Amino acid sequence: MRTFKSLMISLCMGTTLCMCLPQTTTAQTVSSGDSWKWDKGTIVIDTPERPSGQKSVLGLTIPKMEVVRVGFVGLGMRGPGAVERFTYIPGTQIVALCDYEASRAEKCQDILKKASMPKAAIYSGEKGYEELCKRTDIDLVYIAADWLHHFPVAKCALENGKNVAIEVPSAMNLQECWDLINLSEKTRKHCMILENCCYDWFEMNTLNMAQQGVFGEIIRAQGAYIHNLSPFWDHYWKNGKEDKLGWRLDYNMKHRGDVYATHGLGPVAQALDIHRGDRITTLVAMDTKSVVGKDLVEKRTGEECKEFCNGDHTTTLLRTANGKVIEIQHNVMTPQPYNRLYQLTGSKGFANKYPVEGYALDAAQLTASGVQPKVDDLNSHGFLPQAEMEALIEKYQHPILKKYGEMAKEVGGHGGMDFIMDSRLVYCLQNGLPLDMDVYDLAEWCCLAELGAISMDNGCAAVAFPDFTRGEWNVTKGYKHAYASPEDENASMEKAKAFTAKLKEQGAKEWAKEAKKKRNK
Repeated sequence: MRTFKSLMISLCMGTTLCMCLPQTTTAQTVSSGDSWKWDKGTIVIDTPERPSGQKSVLGLTIPKMEVVRVGFVGLGMRGPGAVERFTYIPGTQIVALCDYEASRAEKCQDILKKASMPKAAIYSGEKGYEELCKRTDIDLVYIAADWLHHFPVAKCALENGKNVAIEVPSAMNLQECWDLINLSEKTRKHCMILENCCYDWFEMNTLNMAQQGVFGEIIRAQGAYIHNLSPFWDHYWKNGKEDKLGWRLDYNMKHRGDVYATHGLGPVAQALDIHRGDRITTLVAMDTKSVVGKDLVEKRTGEECKEFCNGDHTTTLLRTANGKVIEIQHNVMTPQPYNRLYQLTGSKGFANKYPVEGYALDAAQLTASGVQPKVDDLNSHGFLPQAEMEALIEKYQHPILKKYGEMAKEVGGHGGMDFIMDSRLVYCLQNGLPLDMDVYDLAEWCCLAELGAISMDNGCAAVAFPDFTRGEWNVTKGYKHAYASPEDENASMEKAKAFTAKLKEQGAKEWAKEAKKKRNK
């Protein structure tokens, strides 16, 4: 039985597999344990039954945490920034730091020193994260390693009773998606995807507008990750001198499909209430040939690249149970401006972020939305004038931006959206609330790579989307952020601030003591 990995390697080597198959019910293996069959021209992938004793984690809550004790795994490009951001969030303690290279973990102690936080325990090596996950004084494992280590670290953390937050993409195939779902359901622990683009200013304000009916019913949405990575390819971690490509280019060479779909899909999925009244039912994907990708490999290896699995540009179309359509694009190869698209088409209005931010509403709908037009004959053939757009944004500024926006701009992290994401995660844990993104969102947003590969390997056939909620996608009506009462929120924040003040006192004393030792040597 071929695993999905061996299937993809065979395809990269030119072996013809699963191409133009007859429409039979013969199951084909796609990733370890999963199978699919043809059903009236559509590829249907088996959905495993929920194991006995498990139940849904939609809306999962756990007891309130006065202090969120964190262990960070992966301290290369993304990890150190996360460590620094957490030093600004009251009621958190950075307990442990882990990276394959010990020096990178040790370097993050400087961040703690700058913030007057106590030193953290250091773990390193190929399996260092296993010891970190076994600690009894960690509540949350924050994973920012390379893609191939997201799942094994998360699996280990969940098995050791930890909540996990995983950088994107959080799972690389369907098997990993189902394993994380089962672990979260079994352990009753949070498994959150760290999709920061859901917290960008335009996306949050537009989500609030959509939820308040400004655009009518959203019927179509677009998202993308179009980002020319030519300045970055050489900065991705390489496993020894023999590694000429770095992990990310190597992954794109060996895998087909939208391997980085979550930045585009996450924000529009929230606007379309995915798993909260609607679900994705069908996928079709197609890609261009690889031109830039093959050239990158040849320049770095000095050898001919006969096969580069991922096309330079991949397009995925999705249809939902309620008749909505989503288009997602991926391109990290060709020279063009950065673009996540984020476009909502509604029955009464339109929103667009890239390449031009704007809203299109006619005078009647703008007035109905609570903003009086200052111009005559306003129509939706063009974007709102600046004054009307600013008034609309002011009226519908998202409550989360009101709470964290100014601080986020000071702390930073992709303009501040990273800090908002981390702050919301801690807020929900401290107040015993459901997280903004759960393990079903993680699976839905990450599975486009494998599903898209299956579609394209079979003549761009339609693929039936798995129901990761196992029938419960329509239980909750409408996507919502959870909030504590003002009284509970203030009480938890006062405790958090008091803890952090004492922690900084302790940290300052420890660092002063260490400095004194160094001077006396």
